[in-house]
Amino acid sequence: MQVLWEHGPSLVTDVRERLSDKLAYTTVLTVLRTLEAKGYVSHDEEGRGHRYFASVKQQAARKNALQHLTNKLFKGSTELLFSHLVSDQKLSSEQISRMRKLLSERSDKEKP
Repeated sequence: MQVLWEHGPSLVTDVRERLSDKLAYTTVLTVLRTLEAKGYVSHDEEGRGHRYFASVKQQAARKNALQHLTNKLFKGSTELLFSHLVSDQKLSSEQISRMRKLLSERSDKEKP
């Protein structure tokens, strides 16, 4: 998905070349077809091949994946997810400051 978001519509060979892992052509094709079956990717026919493109915006996919992860691994609790992320990472003081600012802004929006 990242390759399609960054580079736009691409042939399987293009996607394969841009991946950091060296995967077989058929593996990349299988993943693209699976993503297409789930509605995340579509394709246009181009000669004998297919040019695949993302059907969903990156932000929407992130939101969906995070919701799925939260439901499956953290019993639907964003607090548990956040706690896990913060406690298991070595965060810089700048990162912590930005997180505090985001939480503060969110808290301010919730007030009447």
